[in-house]
Amino acid sequence: MMAEHYRGQDVDCVAGFEARGLIFGAPLALALKVPFVPLRKPGKLPGETISAEYVTEYSTDKIEMHTGAVKAGQKVLLVDDLIATGGTLGAGIELIQTAGGAVMGATCVVELPDLKGRAKLGNIPLYVLVQKEGL
Repeated sequence: MMAEHYRGQDVDCVAGFEARGLIFGAPLALALKVPFVPLRKPGKLPGETISAEYVTEYSTDKIEMHTGAVKAGQKVLLVDDLIATGGTLGAGIELIQTAGGAVMGATCVVELPDLKGRAKLGNIPLYVLVQKEGL
C-alpha cells in the first residue's frame, strides 16, 4: 500500500528508522527503485556519521546516519512503524535537513492521533495505514 501511494512521486531515497522502520523502509525503497538509508541508534553504523537527538515519551535518545548518505537537494521519504509524539520523525527531519536533503513526506504503519505527533512534522505530508485513537 505504501509503494502504491508513493509510486510516481518525486522520491530520491527512502530513510527508515531502527528497528521496524528498517523492515518497512528497505522493501519500500526496492519497490520504488531508489536507495535506502538506515537511521540507527548510536554506535551501530560503521564509519563517519551525523546525529540528531530527540525526546521520547520516557527519555532522550539519538539517531545517526552515514555522512554523505543523503546528498544536497535529494528528496527523502521517511519510514517508521509508528508515530506517537513525533519525536523520532522530528529527529529524522533534522538529520535529513542537516545533510542538505529535503523531506518530501513521511509514512508510518500506525498513527496514535491523540498524542498529536503529526504536529511536529510541520508542512511535511504524513501517510499512515492505520489510526488508533483513544490511547
